[in-house]
Amino acid sequence: MTRRRILLVLSVLVVLLAGTPPVSAAPAGRTRTDATFFNDAKTPGADPYVRYDRATGYYYAYSTEGADPGHHFGVYRSPDLATWEHLPGGALRADDPGTWAHDWFWAPEVYHNEKTGLYYLFYAGRMNTHVAEHFKYADFEEPSKVGVAVSRSPGGPFTNLAAAPIDYFPYDPAYHDVNLIMDAAQKKPPATLEEGRKAPLGTYIPFIDPNVFFDDDGRIYLYYSRNAYRNWVWDTDLGKYVEESNIYAVELTRGWWDDPTGTTMPAIAPAYRDTHRAPADPPGVRKDGFTPILSYAADKQSWENAHVDDYAKSGGAKKDRRWAEGSTTVKTRTGTGRPVYYLTYSANNFENEYYGVGYAVADSPLGPWRKSPANPVLGQIPAQHLYSTGHGSVVASPDGREHYYVHHGRPSTVDDRRLYTARLRLDPARAGLSIEGTTGDRPLPSGVAPFRIGTADPVLFAPTGKPVRTTVSVRAHDGARFDLANPLDGVRAELRPASAGTARVDGDRVSVTLTHAGVATLTVTYQRALAGGGRADVTQSTGGHPAEPVAVTVPVLGFPA
Repeated sequence: MTRRRILLVLSVLVVLLAGTPPVSAAPAGRTRTDATFFNDAKTPGADPYVRYDRATGYYYAYSTEGADPGHHFGVYRSPDLATWEHLPGGALRADDPGTWAHDWFWAPEVYHNEKTGLYYLFYAGRMNTHVAEHFKYADFEEPSKVGVAVSRSPGGPFTNLAAAPIDYFPYDPAYHDVNLIMDAAQKKPPATLEEGRKAPLGTYIPFIDPNVFFDDDGRIYLYYSRNAYRNWVWDTDLGKYVEESNIYAVELTRGWWDDPTGTTMPAIAPAYRDTHRAPADPPGVRKDGFTPILSYAADKQSWENAHVDDYAKSGGAKKDRRWAEGSTTVKTRTGTGRPVYYLTYSANNFENEYYGVGYAVADSPLGPWRKSPANPVLGQIPAQHLYSTGHGSVVASPDGREHYYVHHGRPSTVDDRRLYTARLRLDPARAGLSIEGTTGDRPLPSGVAPFRIGTADPVLFAPTGKPVRTTVSVRAHDGARFDLANPLDGVRAELRPASAGTARVDGDRVSVTLTHAGVATLTVTYQRALAGGGRADVTQSTGGHPAEPVAVTVPVLGFPA
């Protein structure tokens, strides 16, 4: 065949194939897919808060760890709650002009107001200036509070609303501040309750792990963990002091949330301001209130006692402690419409394999809260190399039919923390909650499919012997794009006839090299990695139609180089 005839044939084929769609999409309707995911423990992360961003179709995870140098709080995004893509930088710049803390930047959470388009970042930090103004003593050893920053993008960067934390001074007037009668190491408390009661009454409360709950009646609540530091509690069963963190709450006003300019700092409700102020206090002294939510003494559960003897076991190197931290509050209703509030929380030390998750239920946001006898509902699974599970957040699948708990954990007792996704089930009729911790294969969240796959080029023109390339994209139902460089994702490429040449895949790029002139077809198929190794082609079906591979076929027209 002459070169002229080849070019003529190619021209005709181009006309005939020009209408070939570059994207393969499932028809509308309910889609079923065999796509799975598993927790590969490859994404660094700690204290993750995850939210679904309707505007972009992505899930965003905000983490205590994972930020690039010069930033605080790592930010990841995912189309499916399983394959995470790290975004450059971080949520908050370290040189933000409103910086008020110097370290311990912990537990970021982000909330989006769809009416104003604003995203609010709540986070904990430890202060380095004005400490005495907030905690009475300039040398207060753990002066942690909560700050708020704002952005118009879920990926940030966020900017502090003020060069100070939230204007909130929680004060416990009934607490005997035994820290004031302890030695400098602050590890050995008084040996008796009588001795501890000689300590001065009253202390300001350092607090971390903010979680904001928006009730459907328009009221807003801030839950937080009273930092274990400076909170020695007498344990009547053990006959000694144990340093504890407890979970408290305070109601917030709505002014900041309804402000379209995003310049208003959140404020506590007036009913909580100066609740504990005494008549003899000097003018200007703040002593705000709080509502107790969870504590060990109010609802004892033995699984929370993994560290109450650490002082003796460590030879005095560690304190005897308990934790209740990392809470998340969600609301559902029974079949009769009765509201049920759930609060997940973590207990024990995050560095220890016994770190786990429990939950409590209530009929109202401020309680009283009752811990579940089924606790812990998430803990270590050594057979699956899953340890130190906790401090996560609850998020719905894209179609709202399922719930998931995204948390941190570790693949061994010495590894750093990583991101994990677990199916969470609610049973409001029985006040039940369960979390399926696993590293095995599980179905993708409902509503991620149907998938759409496409190539940048509807037709490839290939000079023989020379590679030509095209870019592949795979998108979830809501448009979020999968990162095909992630080991959990990928595509395979097949050239037909096989004798026409070769096709190679590198992430989202496919390279084709033809050995001779003529017509071939390139089929690119979406795949997911399996927990046991290898990959599987992904299929999907809609409306009762037979399942078909998620694939796209592209004509390849070869001509002499």
